[in-house]
Amino acid sequence: MGGGRKRGRSQRRHFKQGRENVWKDNPQRPPAGGGGGDQGAAGSGEGREGNDSWQPFSTENPAFEAYYKEQQIVPEEEWNDFMSMLRKPLPAAFRINASCQFYQDICSQLENDFRKSLETEVSDEHEKDAIRPLPWYPGNLAWHLNFSRMQLRRNQALESFHEFLKQENEVGNITRQEAVSMVPPLFLNVQPDHHILDMCAAPGSKTFQLLEMIHQSTKPGVLPNAMVVANDVDVQRCNLLIHQTKRMCTANLIVTNHEAQNFPGCSLTKFCPETYLDESKPQRLEFDRVLCDVPCSGDGTVRKAPDMWRKWNAGMGNGLHRLQVEIAMRGIALLKVGGRMVYSTCSMNPVENEAVVAEILRRCGDSVELLDVSNELPELVRRPGLSTWKVRDRGSWLGTHEDVLHYRKNAISPSMFPSGKGSTDNRKVGGSGELNMDVADADMDSGDMVERKEESRIAINGSNNGETNIEEINQVESESGEVPRDSEKKSDSTSICTEHSNLPLHRCMRIVPHDQNSGAFFIAVLQKLSVLNENQVVEVMKGEHSILKDRAVKPVDSPGSDKVPSEEIPVHQQGVEGSHVSGKQQNGDMDAISKDKASEEGSVIVNETQNDEAATRDKRKTQNQGRWRGVDPVIFFRDEATITSIVSFYGIKDSFTLEGHLVTRNPDTNHVKRIYYVSKSVQDVLELNVKVGERLKITSLGLKIFERQSSKDGSPCTFRLSSEGLPLLLPYITKQILYASALDFQHLLQYRIIKFPDFVDAKFGEEASALLPGCCVVVLREGHQHIDSIATDPSAIAIVCWKGKTNLCVMVSPLDGKELLERVSLRFGLKVPKADDRKTKLKVDGSDEQLDCGAETVDPECKPESKASDMDISDVKEVE
Repeated sequence: MGGGRKRGRSQRRHFKQGRENVWKDNPQRPPAGGGGGDQGAAGSGEGREGNDSWQPFSTENPAFEAYYKEQQIVPEEEWNDFMSMLRKPLPAAFRINASCQFYQDICSQLENDFRKSLETEVSDEHEKDAIRPLPWYPGNLAWHLNFSRMQLRRNQALESFHEFLKQENEVGNITRQEAVSMVPPLFLNVQPDHHILDMCAAPGSKTFQLLEMIHQSTKPGVLPNAMVVANDVDVQRCNLLIHQTKRMCTANLIVTNHEAQNFPGCSLTKFCPETYLDESKPQRLEFDRVLCDVPCSGDGTVRKAPDMWRKWNAGMGNGLHRLQVEIAMRGIALLKVGGRMVYSTCSMNPVENEAVVAEILRRCGDSVELLDVSNELPELVRRPGLSTWKVRDRGSWLGTHEDVLHYRKNAISPSMFPSGKGSTDNRKVGGSGELNMDVADADMDSGDMVERKEESRIAINGSNNGETNIEEINQVESESGEVPRDSEKKSDSTSICTEHSNLPLHRCMRIVPHDQNSGAFFIAVLQKLSVLNENQVVEVMKGEHSILKDRAVKPVDSPGSDKVPSEEIPVHQQGVEGSHVSGKQQNGDMDAISKDKASEEGSVIVNETQNDEAATRDKRKTQNQGRWRGVDPVIFFRDEATITSIVSFYGIKDSFTLEGHLVTRNPDTNHVKRIYYVSKSVQDVLELNVKVGERLKITSLGLKIFERQSSKDGSPCTFRLSSEGLPLLLPYITKQILYASALDFQHLLQYRIIKFPDFVDAKFGEEASALLPGCCVVVLREGHQHIDSIATDPSAIAIVCWKGKTNLCVMVSPLDGKELLERVSLRFGLKVPKADDRKTKLKVDGSDEQLDCGAETVDPECKPESKASDMDISDVKEVE
């Protein structure tokens, strides 16, 4: 989402007018999904040759080849192999969630069924296996396919496997993600008690990977002490993040919406008198691990996103360099001493990679070390980082900052070069004796700052509002190389004196495509050895003081919108948003879901105070306005009467602590719709955030555990159990619980509503009819020795149901129900129902009576066709 100009009224009016559909009934219209090979369906950028056939994206860009050949990112003898691999479609990859309930079943299915059946489809002479585990990923949890995403969609022989991938991905058992995108979290060395910050998290595949790690480190059914804070600057991209992480069903996650370079610091010593400090509670929000996967030009993803060939130019990396440094420095400031930060990009450009790492080391001095992790993940093929490179600006190659034209010195900073030093450097020096760039920035006069910001904006945006003006760039690149007269220097690279960095940048890791048939990636692992000194703190404190810029302002598009006027958005962000999306979405993280679906199903920020009547909604919105405009506050739920009613109705054991762990987004107790459960680590952060004035803009958190449900027949408890929270709560429930045979359990999932006399096990039907009206839990008793121990078994399979007057109704989303039905059928040797059989409802003999779901307002999870049941982003409201 770019931050450029708005369309005027006349343009909007003109845009709404009807236009002739030139494709309608056109005999030369290309066939659906047709032609053009693997990238032909993308449909933008390239026209039709002779009006006869649809052409694929071009995989040629002379400027791209010239740039990286000059940078010598691979030896000359490997250049042809490197370029040849970049032009091939990217093989698909996915990762298994080892903490999911059916982990063993999925592994068995892959090894025994799909691996054998797909062998006949192997067509690449370089690949021996159609599907194989990635040798460098621990536990054989990540798998590589010898098929691109397009082949999976189009090949009829792969249809069943493609359906398997889509279904398991939607329910969270696997995550479809580019292989090299899985690498950065592995080098964080996450431990069970770590607090982790994912600074630029959307769309969320790496965040999901981090959650897998912390939950895998503990016993099933036990909450880990670790916690993940996932942040993203873009409100709409937070939808993707929430959608992705919701599949994990975790109480150990907080999703925030801040500029990463201005992520707020929550310190009690700055906001509270010492007399109020409690030494037993956290005093400052710091993290043991930080994942800094920054916005980048994304040219390492050209195999997956071939449109990048057309869009790429050298100015993209130059324009993002400062922002990347700022984000990385903020990450270091938030890191605990002894903690580890991973800096990564999906770019091959040294200006975005080694130059940023070098600048971090210069600013931090002895406080930060670039780690040598060559002994970690030994089977991962990686190459050392570069120690020398050049900068290209407006058609000229630059070896040192002295070569930069005077009027460009504010756009091309010294930190982009290997030495990091300028020719006329009057900047202040930090405690380590190295240059402190941010102090220099502060000393610049306002005119220089404006000029620098404008140059940065142009470098990123070109003249096309978030997209580079390719024609202009190509024109510049194709010129003779002469630069303006005041320089009288040639752009011939052979005459350039290049610098060499004396920093240990060889410890960085470069992953190149032709080494292991993957995308390209850059990773650097940094460790904080000591607290930053006073001079180093000057720059990182900008994140503390400039937090006011991150505060929500008056909406410009619609009431409650979190958008801010373009003039309020920092210059860096205006230029980067387009690049952020292009880089990160192409980063292998968008396989799991489509952007359109996420936007349709879960438009933006958490807001559960939705009413049918607009007047009531507006009134309550005013009442519930927290510090952040458009975002409901996080409220600890302490309604003793409601909690007592829930505990009594479900017989929840005292060993499951509810006090202090329940939160909601509505301060009005009578209108609370959903209650969320948070872990102890999240609870501590929430309490700290309240004490420092709610500096964190929290869009989503916790695990939905209870949801209000009214019934026309009445129920002793007004809150039902949530499917997401059931696995956590199941071992502690002693009432409203039933144990079904495999056949009756299968029928419940298949037909969704069954009358009590229609169960195969008559005793089960009698027990169901004897329950109190309202929510109940049905547990599959098959495969367990004793019924008394089933509920405490972490592997127990259970579903939430509603007990009405005459029937039992399943309250599980159709998608989850379908997946669970197939798993149960396969595990216990039952016949897997066909799709037509699933839609069939049990009929009531001799009567037109409708099956009673027991709910006055039918729950979304009860509706077979409900999209809300598939998505349900913990209460969302729409934004333009």
